[in-house]
Amino acid sequence: MKLHLTLPQSNLIKEAIKVTGSKSESNRMLLLQALYPNLEIDNISNSDDAQVMAKGLKIASGVVDIHHAGTAMRFLTAYFASQEGKEVVLTGSQRMTERPIGVLVDALNALGAEITYEKNVGYPPLKIKGKKLSDQKVSLPADISSQYISALLLNAAKLENGLELALVGKITSVPYIKMTLALLTQLKIENYFEGNSIKVFPKKEVKTQTLVVESDWSSASYFYSIVALSEIGSQISLSSYKENSLQGDSVLSEIYTSFGVETVYQENSIILKKIAKPTVENLEWDLANAPDIAQTIAVTCFGLQMSCYLIGLHTLKIKETDRLEALDVELSKLGAAITVTDKTLTLKATTAIHADVAIDTYNDHRMAMAFAPLALKTTIFINNAEVVSKSFPDFWRDMATLGIGVQEQ
Repeated sequence: MKLHLTLPQSNLIKEAIKVTGSKSESNRMLLLQALYPNLEIDNISNSDDAQVMAKGLKIASGVVDIHHAGTAMRFLTAYFASQEGKEVVLTGSQRMTERPIGVLVDALNALGAEITYEKNVGYPPLKIKGKKLSDQKVSLPADISSQYISALLLNAAKLENGLELALVGKITSVPYIKMTLALLTQLKIENYFEGNSIKVFPKKEVKTQTLVVESDWSSASYFYSIVALSEIGSQISLSSYKENSLQGDSVLSEIYTSFGVETVYQENSIILKKIAKPTVENLEWDLANAPDIAQTIAVTCFGLQMSCYLIGLHTLKIKETDRLEALDVELSKLGAAITVTDKTLTLKATTAIHADVAIDTYNDHRMAMAFAPLALKTTIFINNAEVVSKSFPDFWRDMATLGIGVQEQ
């Protein structure tokens, strides 16, 4: 599906949007619910990834196809490895077979798991024969995707002796690790995180309760971008968010003050208000703890004719696509002066934005959504726009609600 996005009648926007539950929290809670079936979940994400995760957890044998869902690949690898009697082949899309999983497989096999590679060593598809894992100590590099670490931690309390995890080197994406541990703490599962050591103690049963998923801060980023690109006086209300969020992407509220956007916290929502012009000419930020918002920030800076220097982006190369290379190509089409390395992005301020450029999305939901706010500055095409269903199925409907023209070509 190719969409043509056109300018709203007015760049003064005032709307309220309901955002679905966080994909990151939903997938963690779904796994915990599979381990502790007496748990209930409220405000679960309606994303493709959450649906794939829920479906995969119900399969006991045969092929489990998680398509493009990287979180599900990591979480389910650890889950099936520790489930006695279950035997599956865990696979996904072509891109998924190119995304490394060897670090997690090595860690699980060191704990006594039985995981083998169906094709290329270090990559899916995986043949997993569930076993009782009694070993409790393992180490892995600290600078890898936090999803590897969370995959182990989420399953740890159901292991016979719990888990002691030693992280070697500088830890990245700490907020996502803390999100996982906070959910375990909520279930009264004892754990600690000191320095480069994490320990989760075993717990056979947890108290019956309902876990409430906070709305997705990554999804909120696109509305932050829209408000930043809109006229002073614009505001968008988003539900359901809290000030003390577990999600690392909640740093948006701090970052976007540089773009003149204020975040007002209410009882169960946030209001994004455009109160001023950007307060800096060049934005510099380390996004090691929130890499999923890098695309949105880069596009916002381009739309505001600002420069930026973003670092801590090393995990973007193994996402749904190589997001750094994709940003380089697509922003350049629009007239940007951009340079990327394997972990940084540098954007120089430019004064023109090309019209009616077709943005390729590379099977990456965030490429489609990050570029959509530019419709406040120019007309733009989004190729394969349906990819947003991976995390935000209602995205294009919400864009139309904000007054952006959304026409299928």
